[in-house]
Amino acid sequence: MEFNHKSVMLTECIDGLNIKPDGIYVDGTMGGAGHSKEIANRISENGLLIGIDRDEEAICVAKERLKEFKNVKYVHDNHDNLENILNDLNISEVDGILLDLGVSSYQLDERERGFSYIGNGILDMRMDKSQKLTAKIVVNTYSEEELARIIYEYGEERFSKLIARKIVEHRKEKEIETTNELVAIIEEVIKRKKGEGHPAKRTFQAIRIEVNDEIKPLYDTIITSIDKLKSGGRLCVLTFHSLEDRAVKNAFADSVGKCTCPPGLPYCMCGAKSKGKIITKKPILPSEKELEENSRSKSAKLRIFEKK
Repeated sequence: MEFNHKSVMLTECIDGLNIKPDGIYVDGTMGGAGHSKEIANRISENGLLIGIDRDEEAICVAKERLKEFKNVKYVHDNHDNLENILNDLNISEVDGILLDLGVSSYQLDERERGFSYIGNGILDMRMDKSQKLTAKIVVNTYSEEELARIIYEYGEERFSKLIARKIVEHRKEKEIETTNELVAIIEEVIKRKKGEGHPAKRTFQAIRIEVNDEIKPLYDTIITSIDKLKSGGRLCVLTFHSLEDRAVKNAFADSVGKCTCPPGLPYCMCGAKSKGKIITKKPILPSEKELEENSRSKSAKLRIFEKK
């Protein structure tokens, strides 16, 4: 399958990075290289783009699409390991970092990856195929309580307990192996209704987040990213889920620094220090035009932080 993916809020992200021609930039979620190509177009031969992705197929596609550029380094890794990645490259600070936390259209549409509830595929959902944990393992080995928690917390699914119970009932009879099998189980709990979203959407999202550990490390990743910026450098983060956005918002707020001393003290005693400022007091949302042209931008939010 061709690696098709329409970059969300492309112009807003690139403008938000405030790119310097000779700067060093990190695309922490390279994907189909949509954002990366725009960054590469704006930096000079003295600049550098570091492209990171967990998906080896995405790295291969990015290399082909950016083959005209000689100042790009490709890294097959997780953006959560940013500090180690930069250390390995002998780079202490960078001018800008972009994190697009969305799943690519290619990953969603390729049935063999098992991300989608449309069509049939094996229960996989790994962004990095070298990791051991798969959706099949989650669905067939997690306890009913664990499944219910994940589906509720990561999918915001109000029928989480019923879905978890049904999954456990079915796997006693037979191991659940395909996306179609899982969809059928979910549809025993939630019936399809005309004009409403697919009943399996929230559960599939929740399992994908669990398989790829997308939420738990995010706060620390944002803090590390800010720490690795040069003075005046910017971090742009695109989120597509309320828990992602909350982690980014909290990390940004904590990085601004808030004095917690009682009112009336002549000077600050708590040692609050600011790492910089939030450029986006409210997140930037997709334009009406983009929403019409790319339905997958619907839940996107862009937040930008500038290092002091």
